[in-house]
Parts: sequence; structure tokens; C-alpha cells
Amino acid sequence: MRKLATVAAAALAMLARPAAAQEWPARPLTLVVPYAAGGPNDTIARVLSGRLAEILNGQIIIENVGGAGGMTGANRVAKAAPDGYTLLLGGLAVLAQVPNLYKRPLYNAAADFESVALVTDSARILITRKDFPANTLAEFVAYTKANQAKLQYSSAGGGSGGHVCAIMLDTLIGTRIAHVPYRGAGPAMQDMIAGRIDYSCEQISTAFPQIEAGAVKAIATLGPTRPPVLARVPTAQEQGLPGLDCNAWIALVFPKGTSAVAVQRLAKATRPLIHLPCASDSKASASPWWRRSDAAPHTSRHSSRPRLQNGRRRSRRVAYRLIERGRP
Repeated sequence: MRKLATVAAAALAMLARPAAAQEWPARPLTLVVPYAAGGPNDTIARVLSGRLAEILNGQIIIENVGGAGGMTGANRVAKAAPDGYTLLLGGLAVLAQVPNLYKRPLYNAAADFESVALVTDSARILITRKDFPANTLAEFVAYTKANQAKLQYSSAGGGSGGHVCAIMLDTLIGTRIAHVPYRGAGPAMQDMIAGRIDYSCEQISTAFPQIEAGAVKAIATLGPTRPPVLARVPTAQEQGLPGLDCNAWIALVFPKGTSAVAVQRLAKATRPLIHLPCASDSKASASPWWRRSDAAPHTSRHSSRPRLQNGRRRSRRVAYRLIERGRP
């Protein structure tokens, strides 16, 4: 009888375990992409979520929430309950630049998120419409200076990484080109292919397929080294324009206060995906831009912090340039 009572007490204790200690995930996760479908974050999210769902033996629902250069979607996660079931796939713009580029940001990028994993780290590429009358950076600069009043560049939204990179380029070459913001890189790329936009500073994941197809033209790599998949495209520094480093990284984050159990388990689940080839049945994942051989991503929750800090410092400099030049 005493043994039976002991067993019953143990069973009751098991049933009374707190939710944080139970198996995670116990229900579907929502992965928020802060841009429209078709851009780099969205492409990577769809590859990553499928693999993570297999590893976690659960379901991951992708939610595209575009607007305000990514702020709307990021704010959706920043204000979500920290229960381990809502996370963000965000990059330099929403996790580092927003606080310095807006007077009243919707969230505090430094305090409202819990780092999980750095997923990708790659350079941006200066691309133009295919009939743009320049093939080198020197030709691009000369033509842009002579025709700046009638040119325009695109980005995934005001304050996005591509926007900030284009401002840096604008400042370095001494031009004032009109900016056309979109709700994501996908729609912006469609208009460039159609010839309605002149150029952009785009991530490799979005630019590479269109460059290979001849739909757009690659002018320069906007990072310290040439990416392996576009080794034929020299860097801006190699072409005589130093100081233009626009590397683009993407990370997974939870709302601040999410349990260590969820953070650590997701980080562990992400780790093998970074170092293995992606699924061959996904055309998006077949391209080597998934990770850079010269700067492989890390899945430690602390690995993205140096990039966050560096991104905030750089965006402060860009904000000062905007104020000095009277730009909105």
C-alpha cells in the first residue's frame, strides 16, 4: 500500500511539471519573416523551416509581415509572448540599424530579442538593370554622376540593409540618387528586371539567380572579399573604391525572456543545418550562397552579438550622414 502511494505521488509530480520543463516544442512555431515573399530572408526561411521541422519533430509556420523596412514584422516578434513559439528571421537592418535610423522605432533592437543562431553571412552585390550603360564600377560612377537626376535605386524598404548600403555608396561617390523603397527584395527585383529601377545593393541570395540568368548585371562585390559563387565580380576596393563594406547577415531570434530550454534546443537544432549541404530538392538551397566559405556562420546564441554591435555603430554613422545631407 505504501509502495502504491509512492508511485502515485511520483505520477502526480510528473503531471505537475512546469511548462518550461516539458518537451519543447509542444505545438507549431511561427517564424516571422519581416519582408514580402521572394526575398533573401523568405528564401532562407523556407529552406531552414523545413529542415528544422524534421529535426524538432514539429511544425513551423512562416508568416511574412512586411513594412517599414522590416520594422513591422520585427515588432510583431518583439511584442509577442516569450513562450518559445514565435521567432524572427531577421538581419542587419531590423536587428541593428533601425534604432539609429528612426526617431521613434517600434522596438528596442538591443533589448527586446534573445539571440539564438547566426544563420548566414554574405556580401552584397551592386547590380543594375541589364541594359545599364556600365560594366565596371568606374563606368558606373562616371555615368551615375553625369545622370543622377534621372536615376533611381531600390531597396527592401526605408532603413533596410540595401538602403543603408546604397546611402554609403551615394556618399562615397558624391551623388544624390532617388530612393524607391519596396515592401521586400522580391518586388524590388521584379521591377529591376522589368527595367523600371536602375540599380540596387542586393544580397547574393536574391541577386545570384538573376545574374546567372542574365536578367540583371553585376558591377561590384560590396564586401572585403569576392564570394565563391561570384568570384568573377571584383570588390569595390579592387576597383578603386575603398571603405564600402556591406556584408549582410541573417540570424534567428526569440522575444526577450524566452526560456533557456527553447533557446538552447533551437540553437542545437540549427547547428547541423549550417554546415551541411542544403536539400537538393530545393532550388533555393542548391546555391552555395547559403553560407560563405570564408566566414562560416556560427550557431552560438552569442555569435551574433559582435555583428549587432558593429552594425549599430555603422548605422549611427549613416544616420549622421542622412542628417548632414538633409535626407528623410
